[in-house]
Amino acid sequence: MHWSKTLIFLSCSTTLVCASSLAVYQDSSEYRFSPERHFIGFTSEGVHATCNGETIALEVTLACPKKERLCQERTRLRTTAQKREAVKATRRVLNTFVSLPKLSSVEAEKWIDAARRIGVEEAKLSSKEALLDKAYLLQSKAFQKQAPSQEARTLKYDCLGQVELTLPYGQILFSTYYEATLQKEKKIKVTHYLSVTNKSGIDIEADHAFFYYRQAHHTIYPVHFSPWIVHKSLPHPQKRYSKSLALSRVANNEQTIAPTPLYASKPPQAHYLSARAYTIDTLSLPSTGEKTDVPVTTWERGVECELRAYPYRSNRVFTVCSFSPKTEIVSHQWKVKKANMTLNEKAVGEYEEGLYRLYTQSDPEVKIVRKPLVKRERTSGIFGNTLRKRDGYTVTLSNTSNQTKEIRVIERIPTSTTDEIKVKLLSVKSEKKVHYTVSKEGKIEMHIRLKANETRKIEVRFEMAYDKALKIRY
Repeated sequence: MHWSKTLIFLSCSTTLVCASSLAVYQDSSEYRFSPERHFIGFTSEGVHATCNGETIALEVTLACPKKERLCQERTRLRTTAQKREAVKATRRVLNTFVSLPKLSSVEAEKWIDAARRIGVEEAKLSSKEALLDKAYLLQSKAFQKQAPSQEARTLKYDCLGQVELTLPYGQILFSTYYEATLQKEKKIKVTHYLSVTNKSGIDIEADHAFFYYRQAHHTIYPVHFSPWIVHKSLPHPQKRYSKSLALSRVANNEQTIAPTPLYASKPPQAHYLSARAYTIDTLSLPSTGEKTDVPVTTWERGVECELRAYPYRSNRVFTVCSFSPKTEIVSHQWKVKKANMTLNEKAVGEYEEGLYRLYTQSDPEVKIVRKPLVKRERTSGIFGNTLRKRDGYTVTLSNTSNQTKEIRVIERIPTSTTDEIKVKLLSVKSEKKVHYTVSKEGKIEMHIRLKANETRKIEVRFEMAYDKALKIRY
């Protein structure tokens, strides 16, 4: 990093012209550019600036270039504030006139007419003030979304080389998401997007922009070997704490727990460097506080979609599409489309068994009801010390559509981690034969075919054997 900065400094100092760049990390951002003027933007106090590697101060200024977009925004905000104060001052003057002593020589009718006109004017001013209050509040929120401060900042002196601004975390953010389009012939088209937000108060123009899923400042300490020593075990005296001391320690522990655009030309195209690093050439990133979505990569893969149900967890049926990604999936938030129709804007996926499973949508045409069976127990064994407990449940699936549905139903029975408790599956029954498999972890997979408007009831029974002195829960 130090060597690259030295090269940049040498090249910029000799030519006085250097390409601008933006690097966004998980803890900060670095913006390098050749300034045309002293004005920087509406930044916060936490921004650090250097000129050719030397620290340069940023000063608050009252002057603001009229051509700058955020300067125009602030001017509109201040104009609204001035109008609001003018209305308030007018109301105060009007109230002062009303409070003056009334002259006895003035006729009563004239005072009544004057009071009527004053009342009308007061109502107009009150309404106007309320509208200006609302306008000022909306404009203030809009400006706060774009910049962390309403104070403009400039460089203290001219910089003939390149300025580097180090911005704290949160002023420039980026994330990734994926858009999947289900196509014919069992194909899926995946587009990886980079979503960038700038609310630093600086309108950024970068020839090259880099985005990293890592921190810029990450301390790694040296690791030294330490011997693993076995000690003679000695009983430790138990420490006794008073109730008040124990409560104070709990309170202290609780306190220490922290909770974890518009473009003037062609939109930019991001490039994929690795699963956690991206670059964009010629990026225009105004400080609007709005997300700018830039495509990174697009690829197609074969896909298999099926209906899945997990009755023990949910009464809904999901469409799950499985495929092998071309590149590593780093964000599991998806937008799913089919042709020109949006199926789901908040779909979620995950890696499973070497494939990527994308849960695209739920099927409202299939209803699921899961109910427990009546529990029965009996004892057996030579001395009657073994308790055999039988249990089970029923799963009812109803297809309310006029189409046949093929559903993979994933259910379960209890599983034991000790020899003291033994569990076995007794039966999986239905009016029609059920094709199923059961794993040693108690996972039952059933393949159910439901015709149009068909209802199917499946009964699962299992048995648990254990010493009657034991108490179990599941």
